[in-house]
Amino acid sequence: MTSLTASTAPAAPAPVPATPPGARRARRRGAALGLLAWLVGILFVLPVVWMALTSFHSEADAATNPPSLTAPLTLDGYREFFGVNGGADPWPPLLNSLGASLFSTAFVLVLALPAAYALSIRRVRKWTDVMFFFLSTKMLPVVAGLLPVYLFAKNTGFLDNIWLLVILYTSMNLPIAVWMMQSFLSEVPVALIEAAQMDGAKLPTVLLRVVAPIAAPGIAATSLICFIFSWNELLFANVLTGVVAQTAPAFLTGFVTSQGLFLAQVCAASMVISLPVLAAGFAAQDKLVQGLSLGAVK
Repeated sequence: MTSLTASTAPAAPAPVPATPPGARRARRRGAALGLLAWLVGILFVLPVVWMALTSFHSEADAATNPPSLTAPLTLDGYREFFGVNGGADPWPPLLNSLGASLFSTAFVLVLALPAAYALSIRRVRKWTDVMFFFLSTKMLPVVAGLLPVYLFAKNTGFLDNIWLLVILYTSMNLPIAVWMMQSFLSEVPVALIEAAQMDGAKLPTVLLRVVAPIAAPGIAATSLICFIFSWNELLFANVLTGVVAQTAPAFLTGFVTSQGLFLAQVCAASMVISLPVLAAGFAAQDKLVQGLSLGAVK
C-alpha cells in the first residue's frame, strides 16, 4: 500500500527559470519605445484630426477660442470650396495639380531608372562624384532660381502653362529619385541580369523585365515621394501660373483674403487637396515601407 501511494503521488513542478535581468531591461526598453512611438504618432496625427473636425464647423464656431469640440457639424465649408454658393470652381486647379504631378512623376521614373542602373549595377567611373553632384543640386535654395526661371518663361511664352510646371517638377525631383533608386537597385542580383543578357535581352528588356519587377517596392516608394513633392509645390506654381495652369496649392492661398481668414473654409479646402496624397500614401503604404527598408539595409 505504501509503494502504491508513493507511485501515484503527483510529481513536483519543475522550477521556473528566473528571467535574466538583461531580458527584463530589454522588455522595459521595448515597452518604453513603443509608448514613445504612439505618443509621437498621436502628436503628428492630432493636427490633421483637428483640421478635419474644424472643416465641419461653421465659421463662427471655428473662430472661437478655445475651439469647441461639441459644436454642431455642417458642410458649409465644403460647399464654399466646391463653389455651390457661386464661388470659384476648384476642379481646374485640382486637375492641373493631378496632371502635373502624374506626368512629372512618369518622366522622373523614365529618366531615373537607367541613370540608377548605371550608378549601381553597371557603375560608371567616379560614380560617387556623380551622386554627390545630384545631391548638391538639392542644396540650392529654390527661391534663388525663381527669377531666371520666370524670365525664361516670360520670354518663351511659357507663363501660365502646365507643361512648364511638368518640366520644373521633373528636374526638381530627378536628383532625389536617382539617389533613392540607386540604393534600391544595388540590391538587385547581378547574376539575374547577366543571365538575361546571355539569353539575348537588350538593356530596355533588362530594365523592364528583370530590374523593374525586383525593385518594384523601391520604384513605388520613389514615385510616391515624387508625386507628393510635385503635388505640394507652391512657390513656382504661385509665381508662374495665373488662371489656366493654376494648381491646387496656389488655389488654396486664395482663401486667405483681405476680409480675413475663413478658418472653416481653409480647413475644408486643405482636407480636399490633401485627400489625393493621403489616398496614394494609404494605397501604397506597404510598398513604401518595404521600399524604404530595402534601400536602407545594406
